[in-house]
Amino acid sequence: MSVKWEKQEGNEGVLTVEVEAEQFDNALDRAFKKVVQQVSIPGFRKGKVPRSLFEKRFGVESLYQDAMDIILPEVYPQAIEEAGIDPIDRPEIDVEQIEKGKNLIFTAKVTVKPEVKLGEYKGLEVEKEDAAVSEEEVENELKTLQERHAELVVKEEGTVAEGDTVVLDFDGYVDGEAFEGGQAENYSLEVGSGSFIPGFEEQLTGLETGAEKDVEVTFPEEYHAENLAGKPAVFKVKIHEIKTKELPALDDEFAKDADEEVETLEELKAKTKARLEESKKSEVENKLRDSLVDQASDNAEVDIPEVLIDNEVNRMMGEFEQRLQMQGMNLELYFQFSGQDEEALKAQMQEDAAKRVKYNLTLEAIAKAENLEVSDSDVEEELNKMAEMYNMPIENIKQALGSVDGLKEDLKIRKAIDFLVENSKAAA
Repeated sequence: MSVKWEKQEGNEGVLTVEVEAEQFDNALDRAFKKVVQQVSIPGFRKGKVPRSLFEKRFGVESLYQDAMDIILPEVYPQAIEEAGIDPIDRPEIDVEQIEKGKNLIFTAKVTVKPEVKLGEYKGLEVEKEDAAVSEEEVENELKTLQERHAELVVKEEGTVAEGDTVVLDFDGYVDGEAFEGGQAENYSLEVGSGSFIPGFEEQLTGLETGAEKDVEVTFPEEYHAENLAGKPAVFKVKIHEIKTKELPALDDEFAKDADEEVETLEELKAKTKARLEESKKSEVENKLRDSLVDQASDNAEVDIPEVLIDNEVNRMMGEFEQRLQMQGMNLELYFQFSGQDEEALKAQMQEDAAKRVKYNLTLEAIAKAENLEVSDSDVEEELNKMAEMYNMPIENIKQALGSVDGLKEDLKIRKAIDFLVENSKAAA
């Protein structure tokens, strides 16, 4: 087999491949054995038609497409390896010569991974933030914990205040007409939560139990229901009950209720501080790493093919859909509520996708320039971590991954980022 690579404009080129006649004829033989199983000719059982009779009746040309389907997966990977190229998209195949007993010649028009011209990436300056946790932050975290353990009790006297939960009836009208979804009875609403139409909750403050009021609001322009978007509305409201949060006392009993692993409030404070420190340390480290990758990427030059950006957008769409499913939604519902469509959402993702692609290409180039390699022990160590994290046997993790090639690429990217950190000038 002979291979010739001709680089063209941008990241495209043409690969010309010539396969020896003997190898192509072998593919024709295998194609015949496959096709003949489906052929019926009077006097012969299926699969028993002689080759000479088949070719006389249907022509040897009828086997060419099947032969190509057989031979391409065998010779194309070998050809790109021989040419030393890294295609990033499916090739456009054009057959130039195909005939029994002759060499097969075809061309493959391909888009290859772009070359990255690295700029400065060693000795990058980055400011490392302080990861210390203040007493105020610990107190705020404990207050949040108090809020989570608060009980709602009926407010016998007084009026609605922010943070209260009101039980109310409401009837909504637009242009004097009731609309779908605009009515509810004994609806519980936390005032100040921002879960209702802007301006609605604020108008409930100061009302007493039993009070009735016409609440006037305007639906947002981007409201998911097009028939209501931007329109003024009136909600006739009746307050049935006002509930207020009763916070538990910050004492040892609260500490034990909040965390079964502690006995005292001081232990809870210490554990909370340690958790916040770990979280903040991780956050500071991630910011530092992101800053270094940003700088290295900005300093690099690369012509990014559209296909890479499109592939990344599709990957981001998949991630977004998974997040929606975790929230009990799907894309169809999201589009209905947001007023967007798939095309608009993908367009919105384009800029971030281009950044992601450039980040990865830059980090891959750094890994190559610095001869950063991923060993089998690196892979095993990561598989062990994943098995522990997901509480699954390593074999199940391997089965879920299918191949460790993707994991190896991820680890190489991680090593490139580690290299940036180790060779940076961090200003404390």
